[in-house]
Amino acid sequence: MPGPVFRRGETVELRTVEEEDAGFLAELVNDPRVRAGTAMATPVSEADEREWIDAVGDDGGVHLLACVDGDPVGIAGVNAPNGTWGVAELGYQFAPDAWGNGYATDAARELCAHAFAERRLHKVSAKVYETNPASARVLEKVGFVEEGRHRREAFVDGEHVDVRRFGLLADEWRSEADSR
Repeated sequence: MPGPVFRRGETVELRTVEEEDAGFLAELVNDPRVRAGTAMATPVSEADEREWIDAVGDDGGVHLLACVDGDPVGIAGVNAPNGTWGVAELGYQFAPDAWGNGYATDAARELCAHAFAERRLHKVSAKVYETNPASARVLEKVGFVEEGRHRREAFVDGEHVDVRRFGLLADEWRSEADSR
């Protein structure tokens, strides 16, 4: 059972990740449809996920289970920030059955709100493979701007693809929040 609610969005609850979530996370990351949008190239076991869960937060990052009606649908997080620059990277993975429902957008919005309002970060960045336009759309809906491309940097499904880099500044977030 997922842990306590840390943040509530419009469609998802972001809950702490508990050891019992290891099975869901291993299934999620090993799903070929999910893996195609990530840097994961090797299988991950439940034991691997339990090890990761034990270390969650040790580096200053925040990783939360996205749940709908108490059931996990994905995971989202902000990696450990660069303390000098005030920048951290956002990432998320959602089960294919949950795609197209706005859950990733809601989770990303909530994590940005946390990063800017509670962690006092200056910027949140994210990277997306060019082969994953749905993920880029999530970022754009939250207010991220494409800042550049790393040409043919990632190796996905047997080919080198561009990695698109996105960024969202705290003052852009505040302006966007004021208009909501």
